[in-house]
Amino acid sequence: MALTPHSSTSFINITETKGIKTPDDFLGMVSFALTKPSCRLMITKSSMQEAHLSHERVIGNEEREKLHVLTTTHSNINSSTKVPVFVMLPLDTITMGGNLNKPRAMHVSLMALKSAGVEGVMVDAWWGLVEKDGPLKYNWEGYAELVKMCKEHGLKLQVVMSFHQCGGNVGDSCSIPLPPWVLEDIGKNPDLVYTDRSGRRNPEYISLGCDMLPVLKGRTPIQVYTDYMRSFRERFSHYLGDVIVEIQVGLGPCGELRYPSYPESNGTWRFPGIGEFQNYDKYMRASLAASANAAGKDDWGQGGPHDSGQYNQFPEDTGFFQRDGTWNSEYGKFFLEWYSGKLLEHGDRILGAAESIYQGTGAKLSGKVAGIHWHYNTRSHAAAELTAGYYNTRDTNGYLPISRMFGKHRVVFNFTCMEMRDGEQPQSANCSPEGLVRQVKKATRTSEVELAGENALERYDEGAYSQVLATSRSDSGNALSAFTFLRMNKRLFEPENWQNLGQFVKSMSEGGRNARRPECDSSRTDLYVGFIKKTHSMKVKEIALV
Repeated sequence: MALTPHSSTSFINITETKGIKTPDDFLGMVSFALTKPSCRLMITKSSMQEAHLSHERVIGNEEREKLHVLTTTHSNINSSTKVPVFVMLPLDTITMGGNLNKPRAMHVSLMALKSAGVEGVMVDAWWGLVEKDGPLKYNWEGYAELVKMCKEHGLKLQVVMSFHQCGGNVGDSCSIPLPPWVLEDIGKNPDLVYTDRSGRRNPEYISLGCDMLPVLKGRTPIQVYTDYMRSFRERFSHYLGDVIVEIQVGLGPCGELRYPSYPESNGTWRFPGIGEFQNYDKYMRASLAASANAAGKDDWGQGGPHDSGQYNQFPEDTGFFQRDGTWNSEYGKFFLEWYSGKLLEHGDRILGAAESIYQGTGAKLSGKVAGIHWHYNTRSHAAAELTAGYYNTRDTNGYLPISRMFGKHRVVFNFTCMEMRDGEQPQSANCSPEGLVRQVKKATRTSEVELAGENALERYDEGAYSQVLATSRSDSGNALSAFTFLRMNKRLFEPENWQNLGQFVKSMSEGGRNARRPECDSSRTDLYVGFIKKTHSMKVKEIALV
């Protein structure tokens, strides 16, 4: 999640909006530099000529995929051809004071998005903002103003129950910590948060090890999350299923169902490091010891693997993750089953609570899973997936149990890296975002679970859009039921980027039938989510409202 340093760049620059009442009024006021005065905000094909870029396939994809083939006779879950497109709003949409940030600029920006044909927008409902003033003291007023504004413009809204802090992840440049009263409890008991083998504490999210313990002012974390979601339902009951069409339930760091195994804060982790296991707080250690005792292997419960390396190592540098390493031993299988199983239990608890609260409201539920594509082509998939809690190896499908758990609660499986190609990644990192997406599509199809997608990188080029269009179809598994674009900011409204978005939305509305491979990309990924490297310079044209 990326936030621009100055919040004004998150929206269209405005000089005067008092006279704007309709999308047509807005369009009549928009002009691009170097175009005729009569030019309106129309979707046109870019005339920019680009150099041809060839992409090599990563060796071993086909061989690896054969070991994950999921035969199925189920029909396509997404039977409609239209794939609605949503756009993520800026991280600072709601201020630290709980108010809607720059409402006039938001009004104009939403009007523009509506004119482009998008279905709606997504916003984070930050726990650290809403319940900031004390336990059970909720402030939804800024979100209420946004909901009304979306209704006014005919836009739908996806709301994320964000129980994690903002800051410390890929692309994060703003800080919204957990509620002060929660941080107070963490200060008294540091084991409330995830801890690695070296004793580093990660304050981004409450450790799942204490899910069912009354450690937050007398309530369990699951009770706290449940009360928060119930408060949202009560406050917005008249909008659920109408304007608010989806509730994405936060399940971990970045809102994703995973452990914080690759934290970027303070340079702890760098791509494509293998990451580290996060099971060293006292609650996780007690759970591991109990499981080891039940298995008759008390010595297995003393902590995590001793040979799993450090955050920035490669798999072959470790005893655990190397080709025939400890991960494939009896102990390794025991530990990975316990570690991933705890994550599944955590998701099951929260999603079960969400289902009981929102059933019958008409709003869909969704959960987000991280697209960890580096080291995907190694036998162990290294710590990249395993330390995050996804027990996905050459012999074990880590995404099928998650899909089935989501299906149990009728939850949409939201997945990232839909825009990424294998050929854009460094060969040394053994990446395969395309292979990973195919595996997830097959898993969700087998489980009869809806699949939705997001782009992991902030990209606006035709190549990224083309890849999303291709993955949105059901050729290799489940088709997408919706797509959420990262993110609304000033760059999105630059003329060429805006034109590309409009053409993309139109193509998605036609079921991806206009998907094509452009002669080249105007942007290429470099290593990992959150970093964009331009392959050529672009002349920037400013949007001006006159």
